[in-house]
Amino acid sequence: MHIPLIVPNPQLRSLLAWHLQAAGHHPQGVTTLDAALNLVAPLPAVIVLDLDWPQGWSTALDQCQHLPPPLLLISAHTLEADIVAGLRAGADDYLTKPFGLQHFLARVEVLGRRYTRITPQIYLGALQVDLIQRQATVAGRPLDLSPQEFGLLCVLLQAEGRALSRQQILERAWPPSSGTPRTIDTHVLSLRRKLTEAGPQAPSIETVHRVGYQLTYPHLP
Repeated sequence: MHIPLIVPNPQLRSLLAWHLQAAGHHPQGVTTLDAALNLVAPLPAVIVLDLDWPQGWSTALDQCQHLPPPLLLISAHTLEADIVAGLRAGADDYLTKPFGLQHFLARVEVLGRRYTRITPQIYLGALQVDLIQRQATVAGRPLDLSPQEFGLLCVLLQAEGRALSRQQILERAWPPSSGTPRTIDTHVLSLRRKLTEAGPQAPSIETVHRVGYQLTYPHLP
């Protein structure tokens, strides 16, 4: 499972990432609140947001409305009013510091299971993506996708029409150290060919000059 970590403290971020990796997950460090605004993570994913940023607790809390669920907040603010404010801002769970690492892992995994049970599939026009089986179909016909192509498709879907750079795709689509920005082109060409072969009801991947790639749906109203 992909786990973006929006955590200001580098030691805590590294510690959480290490334990998530050891548990078989794919953590992604996010080092600024501004970067969190443009966060696109492949599904399934749980986003972890630390509220204890130098910019202030309330500033970090405002980010909740810009982040997709499921969202786990962590914070040294332990008052009931703080926890209630976090949950009402859009968080799915709130974990107070200090916390045990096994407790943290359990909270992340519970949110991940809950999310995949609630939204196991994505529909967009004739395209259907099954996040549990990691399969995609167009008008009921399966797409024969490699794991890299499936991750690429999910990332482009989540961008909701925005263009993503090669580096953004690399960071969000696959585990760390699984490729380079230039290898993105190879996977894009392969996925583009398969979508074209699926017929006019399938989305298409467009190249955006000096930016990267975006998924478009010219057949949709």
